[in-house]
Amino acid sequence: MISSTSVRRAALIAVLLAAPGLHAAEVAGIKVDDSLRIGGSDLLLNGAGVRSKLFIKVYVGALYVGQKSTMPAAIYDSPQPRRMLMRMLRDVDAETLASAMDEGLRNNHSAAELADMKAPAEQLAGIMKAIGKAREGDTIAIDFLADGVTVGLNGETRGKVAGPGFAKALLKVWLGEKPADASLKKALLGG
Repeated sequence: MISSTSVRRAALIAVLLAAPGLHAAEVAGIKVDDSLRIGGSDLLLNGAGVRSKLFIKVYVGALYVGQKSTMPAAIYDSPQPRRMLMRMLRDVDAETLASAMDEGLRNNHSAAELADMKAPAEQLAGIMKAIGKAREGDTIAIDFLADGVTVGLNGETRGKVAGPGFAKALLKVWLGEKPADASLKKALLGG
């Protein structure tokens, strides 16, 4: 005979499994956590999608924020920590990583803005190049903090670029008017 406790337990499990946001999402076969912690801040998954270039899937991108938003400016203007995770779906060499970031910056900023951020952009390029080849399955994390940007590979910090203005500028690579991938931008914004 089935007890009322067993029925309640089964009902609770069914509700928890069906409730949105209580378990990780999956994008292109990659599990994406619905939240994470940076230092003392809890971040929520704002959105996740696939970065493609010429029909080739490059990485699964996941954007974590303190407060979810569908508005790009609310995310890149936020003083709260944010994280962009890139889980590589293929091997990508260091030069390609650095040039993709540089291209995203050029596409979303004026010549004067680019001149103002030349030093931090070069510092970021150096960090990306020092990573070497990002292999399929590797995870690159870019943390956007109040004092700048921190880059990590597979949980190990690889470098930091100081300056809160640069954090905002770099987020525009994914969320700006001319993002690296429009469908990824839409997915990162929860669309």
